[in-house]
Amino acid sequence: MAKRVLVVEDNDLNRKLFCDLLTAHGFAVEGLADGREVLERARQFVPGLIIMDIQLPHVSGLELIEAIKADRDLRLIPIMAVTAYAGKGDEDRIRAAGAEGYVSKPVSIGPFMAAVNALV
Repeated sequence: MAKRVLVVEDNDLNRKLFCDLLTAHGFAVEGLADGREVLERARQFVPGLIIMDIQLPHVSGLELIEAIKADRDLRLIPIMAVTAYAGKGDEDRIRAAGAEGYVSKPVSIGPFMAAVNALV
C-alpha cells in the first residue's frame, strides 16, 4: 500500500507540483488549498506525512501544526513545513510548533524528496 501524504498548499501551481512529484514517487496524495479543512481531512485520509505551507489564507500553518500536535488522534503524524518565509528564527519557530521537517521555497526536487523520505 502506498504511503499517504496530505499536501496543504494554497498556491495551485505549488500544490500541483508537490502532488505530481509525490505521486510519481509512489505516494498516495491528497491536496488541500484551504487550511480550515486540514484537521477533518487528516482524520479521514489518515496520512503518514503532512506537508504544510505556513502562509495560508484564513489560518496560519503554524496554528495548524500546533492544532495537529495537540490532537490525540493526529499528533503522531510527522509534519514537514514548506515556506517562502525563511527569515532568521522562522525555522526555530516552526519546529517549536511541532514540525519535524522544514524546507524553504523555492524547493529543489532532490532536497524536497530527501526530506519527505526521511519523515515517512
